[in-house]
Amino acid sequence: MTSPEALNDRLAREHSIDDYYTRSPWVVRWVERRRLAIIREMLDVRAGMRLLEIGVGGGHVLRMFRQARLVGVDVSGVYLDIARKNLAGYDVQLHKGEIFELALPAASFERIVCTEVLEHVVDPEAILDEIARLLAPSGRAVITVPNDALIDGLKGWVRRTPVGLALDGRIEWGGDRYHLHRWRPAEFRALLDERFLVREQRCAPFDQLPLRACFLVRQRAGARSRARR
Repeated sequence: MTSPEALNDRLAREHSIDDYYTRSPWVVRWVERRRLAIIREMLDVRAGMRLLEIGVGGGHVLRMFRQARLVGVDVSGVYLDIARKNLAGYDVQLHKGEIFELALPAASFERIVCTEVLEHVVDPEAILDEIARLLAPSGRAVITVPNDALIDGLKGWVRRTPVGLALDGRIEWGGDRYHLHRWRPAEFRALLDERFLVREQRCAPFDQLPLRACFLVRQRAGARSRARR
């Protein structure tokens, strides 16, 4: 079985994360700009806050929060090398490994973000448990996942059009074939409800076209007691 590190290194090499945000088809860039805007609004990061990103990728999310004390974690050394370049000059610490293996102090982050990551990991529930353990009692976490059922349906429709024939393989931009899990928004919310108070649910680009499901969650009494230690 391919290790998570090797799988994500391969994804990083095959699909440039920098190009994804700047050179992908315009509709992809539009959706991702909306996702980033929702994340920024939901997190409401203030100066000096400790902000953790699980699955930092190329650092494009943390780059929005220069005012914070940043921590990024990823299993991929390739992604971390890109993140170091994109976050040069920021107050940031970058760690390689699985978040639940790093033994970060409990309740130590006022803000946590995990966006478009859980579909790629072997054990997403272990990461959700660790988010619950690491989140400060008054903190906020934003977790997002793709709505693959809708995305796959739209891709199938586009492939049958003249535009789809012209785009050819670019319809696969982003590495969707690396997804190990696929959820509809209601299915994923059920996992969150077991661990958190879900305070807000929004979708990118907008609720009527829910390609990315975005959830703002908060700690609830007893949440850390069930998390892995």
